[in-house]
Amino acid sequence: MLRVKGLLHYGLQVPSLDTGQSFYDTFGLRTAERDNALVVRCDGREQDQAVLLEGPAKRLHHVAFAVEPDSLPEWQRHLEGLGVRLLDAPAQLPGGLWFRDHEGNLLNLRDDEIGAWRDFGTMDAHEVNFGDRVRRVDQARWLTADEKPRPRRLGHMLIFSTDLDASEAYYARTLGLRLSDRIRGMATFMNSGPGDHHVFGFLPATHPGLHHSSWEVADIDQIAMGAQTMAAAGHSHGWGLGRHTLGSNFFHYIQDPWGSWIEYSSDMDCITDSWKAGDWDCPPAVWSPEIPADFITNQEEKTG
Repeated sequence: MLRVKGLLHYGLQVPSLDTGQSFYDTFGLRTAERDNALVVRCDGREQDQAVLLEGPAKRLHHVAFAVEPDSLPEWQRHLEGLGVRLLDAPAQLPGGLWFRDHEGNLLNLRDDEIGAWRDFGTMDAHEVNFGDRVRRVDQARWLTADEKPRPRRLGHMLIFSTDLDASEAYYARTLGLRLSDRIRGMATFMNSGPGDHHVFGFLPATHPGLHHSSWEVADIDQIAMGAQTMAAAGHSHGWGLGRHTLGSNFFHYIQDPWGSWIEYSSDMDCITDSWKAGDWDCPPAVWSPEIPADFITNQEEKTG
């Protein structure tokens, strides 16, 4: 069965590219203008991770997934065999196959190579001492713990869905995503094969939209420094620091200027094809501050 290789990038329509550039730059990402759009990348990684397009209101524009090189004809036959209608590519984003999912979200399959991740070097990750497991000697960690965050990659994203079961079934049948775990009635997490516990998922709402994008950083220090940096820039409404249940990652979320969320994340569970998905009755975090009242509110305008 065909299966996408992973998440490439997401597209957002926003009222102001200048606002988007300021926000993503402060978050620790690298932005550049291209073809009347704003392209967002991680420092040291040559791959678009988000594309911002200007429009009257904020909305999720599209989600792009990577497929194997030279496999687009096979994907086209697969999609057409499922009755999926292919669309012309947007003028600013040529290439690949474009179509809408069962709820109207625009999807893009591209046979682009996934960019090599920047290695966690001496300026990215630090050894931790615990008991008799001593890895850091004659080094004062506090002198380097205030480094600004440098997200390494876009790890995953969650979107809103009117029917979690239908969305899970659609993305499994169409893109080959596999269920990782569910919190019953609250969240569905899916993977693209061995690697991160999840690369995509769904939360319930009355209409589609972006809930959050998640960006991997080196460690808990960079999460905390990111939260502090964003708060100093006026983006203080968030949720964290905490450790999630499903996926197990450390997290801190910040609300973006348009009502969605963006997450600093580290220490995600790694799974193989032997992983057994589960249905859980559990909270979204093992430990954290109280979740904000508007955390699962879809603030995108309903269309259609």
